Amino acid sequence: DLTANLANISSVLHQTFRFLWTGFYLVKDNQLVLGPFQGPVACTRINYGKGVCGKAWEQGITLVVPDVDQFPGHIACSSSSRSEIVVPGFKNGVAAIVLDVDSEQLSTFDDTDARYLGQLMRIIEAFI
Repeated sequence: DLTANLANISSVLHQTFRFLWTGFYLVKDNQLVLGPFQGPVACTRINYGKGVCGKAWEQGITLVVPDVDQFPGHIACSSSSRSEIVVPGFKNGVAAIVLDVDSEQLSTFDDTDARYLGQLMRIIEAFI
């Protein structure tokens, strides 16, 4: 079951790395809709091209943001978030899901995170 697996994946990442927020948004009705996650209360819907998640969805690329306060249009679901990585997943060549991970520290994420979380998303794509 996709929901059960995404819930466990977000839990494993969250517990292992002690991130502030770890979870998924799924494309539904031309918006990103909150899916399984771990962490503080989150935004329930994000529009196309808005915030880090919406930009990653729009551009179809992984975005690593060392300081969210420097990202134009950042959506502050939690004021504790300082850095972020968003990795899109694709179905039939179209972004259909994003993995969003936030940290309370600046510059938490790098190319290594992008590479391995990207590999994780390639596995998830087989189930969406």
